[in-house]
Amino acid sequence: MGNLTFDTLKDLAAKGEVDTVLVALVDMQGRLMGKRFHVTNFIDHSHAETHCCNYLLATDLVMSTPEGFASTSWETGYGDYVLRPDLSTMRHLPWLDKTVLVLGDVLDHHTHEPVSHSPRAMLKKQIARLDALGFDAMMATELEFFLFEGDYRTLQKEKYANLVPLNGHNEDYCLFQTTKEESFLQPLRNHLVGAGIPVECTKGEAEVGQQELNIRYADALACADHHTISKQAVKEIAYQQGFSASFLPKWAADKVGSSSHVHMSLWKDGTPAFYDKDAKLGMSQMMQHFMAGLIAYAPDITYFFAPYINSYKRFAKGTFAPTKTVWSVDNRTAGFRLCGDGTKGIRVECRIGGSDLNPYLAQAVLLAAGLKGIEEKLPLQEPTMGDVYEDANVTEIPRTLRAATQTLRNSAMLREALGDDVVDHYTRAAEWEQEEYDKVVTDWEINRGFERA
Repeated sequence: MGNLTFDTLKDLAAKGEVDTVLVALVDMQGRLMGKRFHVTNFIDHSHAETHCCNYLLATDLVMSTPEGFASTSWETGYGDYVLRPDLSTMRHLPWLDKTVLVLGDVLDHHTHEPVSHSPRAMLKKQIARLDALGFDAMMATELEFFLFEGDYRTLQKEKYANLVPLNGHNEDYCLFQTTKEESFLQPLRNHLVGAGIPVECTKGEAEVGQQELNIRYADALACADHHTISKQAVKEIAYQQGFSASFLPKWAADKVGSSSHVHMSLWKDGTPAFYDKDAKLGMSQMMQHFMAGLIAYAPDITYFFAPYINSYKRFAKGTFAPTKTVWSVDNRTAGFRLCGDGTKGIRVECRIGGSDLNPYLAQAVLLAAGLKGIEEKLPLQEPTMGDVYEDANVTEIPRTLRAATQTLRNSAMLREALGDDVVDHYTRAAEWEQEEYDKVVTDWEINRGFERA
């Protein structure tokens, strides 16, 4: 939920304290796309609805228009969607002058029904399934990123060569090292709180120049909203200060990558449904089924945690990025970690996702997998102990985009939970990413073979 009502917006506009309203949808990549409205027009007209090109949910990272999507194409002329502002999400953006943001839902131009492959609609569908069972999903995400010297345009002109992290040391939990970035981190925390985002803390992460932003848990939709707005804030505030923040999962072969862990639990009637004080580890029977579903269907849903070629470079032994789809008790080498065992704060942390994930999509498929586990009453195996990287007897996470695309394409669970049209849509997005990469001649190939081939 936001922190600004429509009536308050009218008052602020009349006083000249707000002059710009950003109306945004969330695209397939988890980015905010939309329009900047003068506040008077938004109040008079556009608060009800506006329009946007339907290619916004059928593009890649660089805004190309790939062929092969059933939802839109050059043949159909790239028409419009309706973008309906969700006024409950309206909030100040303190880091932008006199500016307010409102998130919108994407609707079909003719029927005004939700567009099924819209990320917010996909998450809402799984939330509705939970609601029908009397459950609420409470979730939290961690945002990891790197800070670099130089602004985005300068680094782009230099073709991102010779990137220099803003700090020259591993700064995991180190308060002295993170003091060096506090001129960025302090306003980031304060601005986000001012925008109604319940920030818990920032901390240094386990690599040179790497940071982590932690946001307090919330209901699933609010959690995804908070994540997306916060990621935008990180980039914009970095830009304002003359340097760059990157959520690329693996920016250098010899550096640890960036993740986005997702914590989740189900609640019923205001109490934690994952908790049973009389059960082993405090895990209710329902939680065990839910976790069994996560593990059983982890290969099916990996694409939504790792949507690009670079995403898979992060999965490496000894880097705190998992390689196996097992669960453990407070063990950071596994794909799923049980946290808060024996307490009402019991929850599961999915450690598979990289910093480039779309939180709406990742949360939607996690809930779908967990729900399937409940429906099928899947049994939960015993937790894996020790160094999971060395365990050869457990299932591996798909290690390439090509492999994850195949498990997505063939997932009966996701086709049932999301719909054939949605699975086909994102399968095509994955195929396109692979096709674009396969055409590229890399520096590695040239350096390795120019003379010696």
